[in-house]
Amino acid sequence: MMELTSALASRFARTALGHVTREYPNKLDHVLDSDADARTPRELHPAFYGSFDWHSCVHSWWMLLTLRRLFPEAREADETASLAGEVLSEANLAQELAYARRPSSTGFERPYGWGWLLYLHHEAALHEDEAWGERLEPLALLFAAGFRDYLGKLSYPITVGTHFNTAFALTLTLDWADRFDVELRRDIDAWAKRQFADLPEYRGWEPGGDEFLSPVLSVALLMSKVLPEGDFVRWFERVLPEGGWLETSCRPVSVSDASDGKMAHLDGVNLSRAWALRTVAGQLRDGWRCDAMRALAERHFAASIEAVDGHYMSSHWLASFATLALLAD
Repeated sequence: MMELTSALASRFARTALGHVTREYPNKLDHVLDSDADARTPRELHPAFYGSFDWHSCVHSWWMLLTLRRLFPEAREADETASLAGEVLSEANLAQELAYARRPSSTGFERPYGWGWLLYLHHEAALHEDEAWGERLEPLALLFAAGFRDYLGKLSYPITVGTHFNTAFALTLTLDWADRFDVELRRDIDAWAKRQFADLPEYRGWEPGGDEFLSPVLSVALLMSKVLPEGDFVRWFERVLPEGGWLETSCRPVSVSDASDGKMAHLDGVNLSRAWALRTVAGQLRDGWRCDAMRALAERHFAASIEAVDGHYMSSHWLASFATLALLAD
């Protein structure tokens, strides 16, 4: 049964503590304006230079802080606090903010990294014994303003199952907006309803060979948080009707080569689907279909849980997605 136990939390935290300050290998999202911009990851991103790429480092910190809050007696909780005090410093985060403000950084980590940074700030602000939330706030506010501008000009949703997926990033942003920016929350609600409220039955092909998200379940997850419960149930029954894609084609996928970062994305499909299925089942509440979705989530989770501390192409990011699935209502 899917449950975030202390043993599993320690396992995830040990893995993340081993890579949030591991600088190489590293994949940068970086625009160079001159020779002076050819700098190392640590020089460019003193807070989030680890975990192979910026966004994976951000969401690994989200997981570490979350596990610290949920399991404060764990040895890893003290290690997390000590390392966060060093890495998430005022000076380091000021440099991250300066980088994000560069004219050439307008599209930096948009929207995936933005959503995860806001999710991290939301979590950090819950740790009232530390200053992490206060230090992250300026960067969070910058990305929130970026989202408002982005949604104002994003005429069509991006529905690929990778980092550019709009629904996934907005789902991460909702909790932050509820607490810190009700105007952004209204913007997200209005945009999501305008783009997704009238979708027909889903007949897409997934997964794509390098995806880590389900396009349709990412939208369903967002709409479960945007629409009133009764409206969402009707939306879900139209888009994913009984006997359709969910029952006939939504099955756990396998990874052919865990050392290939793109192929390793498919473990993320299993875990992100588990998160979405559990969350949406909570909205549907009762009935055999709800139970079937929870069982399907269990099968997806079981298919990829061992990858969370396997090859580095998976272990630098995958535990965060396992944590999302385990925390789903």
